Amino acid sequence: MAAASDKLEALLRRLERSGAEAARLDTLRCAQQFKRSWVELAGKLVAVRRDRAFEPWGYDDFYRYCAEELQLRRATVDKLTISFSTLERVAPQVLTWDGVAKTIPSYEAVDYLSRAMRLPPDPRLEPEQERPRRRDTSPEPPREVIKELRQAVFDEGQTVAELRKRFDPVLYPKPKGAEKLELIVRAGGLARKLAELLPEIDGLSDKRAAAVEQALGGLRQELEALAEPLREKLERSKKRAAVAERN
Repeated sequence: MAAASDKLEALLRRLERSGAEAARLDTLRCAQQFKRSWVELAGKLVAVRRDRAFEPWGYDDFYRYCAEELQLRRATVDKLTISFSTLERVAPQVLTWDGVAKTIPSYEAVDYLSRAMRLPPDPRLEPEQERPRRRDTSPEPPREVIKELRQAVFDEGQTVAELRKRFDPVLYPKPKGAEKLELIVRAGGLARKLAELLPEIDGLSDKRAAAVEQALGGLRQELEALAEPLREKLERSKKRAAVAERN
């Protein structure tokens, strides 16, 4: 991040000396501070994209402008702009918060809320040259779950990690057997990692290392035998779900 900050600072000084437009300078300054004022930056990004203001600045693509001038990745830009649009539509009062008297939720948390609410795309954020995003056709979450999620985002100020831990089991339940498979796969990965580390341990005899490696190899084979039918079962479930969705 230090390198990106240095680039932003150098570009800002150069554009100030050249008399660049105020809107361009303001957006660049917000990019420097967006960790604490992401709402302001996101609003400017939405406006720049809507008005295609980046074209007179020498860019033929919105995302290229964001990457080269603001040092922002496409995924970050999308989360910022979608989160801003979400606030406009479902919690406009947050746009007036100063971040001191009331803490502004992170854009990651607002993005999580947006996905959970299955909001339709904002036309301002849909690139003309791209097809609209595929709508989520899974059942909508219960109203009381969304109400609780909104409270967690806006009133409790929970992080996106806390939201995922709390709401993922309800919003995105895993197929039966998925957790068991994940545990087996994780155990197999740990066994492989331990076997790879043994040669690096000073003082461990070759005989002991070989015996443990052999035992770990056998364990991994057993785990793989347990995992394979679970993978097949989950794959069949995915195929059935895909057929049901098409119909």
